[in-house]
Amino acid sequence: MNQAHWHLIFNHVPIFGALAGVLLLAAGLLKRQDAVLHAGLWALVLAVVLGLPAQLTGPGAAKVVEDMPRVSQALIKNHAQAARLGYYVLAATATLALLCVVQLKQRHARARQVAWATLLGATLSFGLLARAGNLGGQISHPEVREGFGTPDEL
Repeated sequence: MNQAHWHLIFNHVPIFGALAGVLLLAAGLLKRQDAVLHAGLWALVLAVVLGLPAQLTGPGAAKVVEDMPRVSQALIKNHAQAARLGYYVLAATATLALLCVVQLKQRHARARQVAWATLLGATLSFGLLARAGNLGGQISHPEVREGFGTPDEL
């Protein structure tokens, strides 16, 4: 298996991990269920850890596909920049999640406020990572590129 294979295996993890974090955090906060809240916080941490291989294999994957037909450096660069930004925001959000875990354990007065801030960061992370995923899909799936045409037009 080459770097592109590994990249494709891991690249959805941070997207769906962020989404799981958003859903679990929202449910935990709205229903005031600490177990669900903790699950959302740990989902974000896990998304960062399991998403790291996607970041590390990205440059190698780019080398594999850069000379393929219909693949441009602009597509690769746009995806890489978007993925880096999304991952960094997710990493910052996961750090906030760890702080929240500690504060909840200590029954800190501001723990719920930190949890709401973490939810905001997780939502932003998910949006950024979903965009990065879409841009990545455009690299080797021209059918999702804007202006490609609909099946009726082909």
